[in-house]
Amino acid sequence: MILGAGGIVQDAHLPAYRRLGLDVRGIFDIDIAKARAVAQRFGIETVYESAEKALGQRDVVHDCALPPQAIEETLARLPRGAAVLIQKPLGVDLASATRLRALARERGLRAAMNFQLRFSPQMLELAERIRRGELGELLELEVRVVCRMPWELWPFLRALPRLEILVHSIHYLDLLRHLAGDPRRVHARCVKHPSVPELAATRTSAILDYGGHLRCTLSIHHHHEHGPSHEASELRVEGTRGAAVAVMGVNLDYPRGRPDRLELVERGGAWREIALRGNWFTEAFEGPISNLQRFVTGEDAQLVSPIEDGWRTMRLVEALYESDAQGGHALPPDPEAA
Repeated sequence: MILGAGGIVQDAHLPAYRRLGLDVRGIFDIDIAKARAVAQRFGIETVYESAEKALGQRDVVHDCALPPQAIEETLARLPRGAAVLIQKPLGVDLASATRLRALARERGLRAAMNFQLRFSPQMLELAERIRRGELGELLELEVRVVCRMPWELWPFLRALPRLEILVHSIHYLDLLRHLAGDPRRVHARCVKHPSVPELAATRTSAILDYGGHLRCTLSIHHHHEHGPSHEASELRVEGTRGAAVAVMGVNLDYPRGRPDRLELVERGGAWREIALRGNWFTEAFEGPISNLQRFVTGEDAQLVSPIEDGWRTMRLVEALYESDAQGGHALPPDPEAA
């Protein structure tokens, strides 16, 4: 059951579900005309004209592809014990995420977060090699994005007081938590861009402090207007035994994107490219829905991205925004200044 007929459903969810051969029971959107158009395009037989009918369906997985402001009301109206896949973010801030977590517990919902980057072919491969110790002790985790993101595709973003970290870099933060666990402290600075004054900050510099030898940074710039030659969208990983670079092609010429890539090297060896079965967009969208369905039927013992873990990612998001609000430390005064 699809709840929401926006761009992400059309560009990623439904193409992935079609590839899996899933039976989509129906679709609902407050814009009925949009829901009907999407249903016709993807061969969905039923378009629900009321939220009550759509949310009342049983024996289905509810794919909640809605803006964060709409998630709480939606979860509250689902049948008790329902299975639901929740589009990130988990609410608009940590307080709302905490309410959503409590609501899911109280209603016994089998709830998973749609954090797909964990499930992308390259990141599955990378995570497994890290788990096996092939890269050794992690020393460097660096996310660098320099691209032109068409924010105009998502009009609802104009109403959000928080934007870049909450709806975009949250993917990288969730992945970094998946690979390295929760950091001890964070530091962040978020900056608006004059080309989109109606939007909240869309550029981010962040440091995740893990202590020890691991350095972890994010440098995110969504307003590169100078052609593709020096665009970037990558995760760089270095360890004591090897290194990897994962290119996330979807950010480069979004939404068409370019192919993902994963290159690995062992200490003293040569870099080699790993063959991948597809990309973050859209193959990664096969993972969350498949894991949730298998969990419901007892085939999977646990959810890879349960709502409880989604709350911890939101806690990291909140910490970064709090760090930005604190403004860092000013330079000490020059005692010789006039």
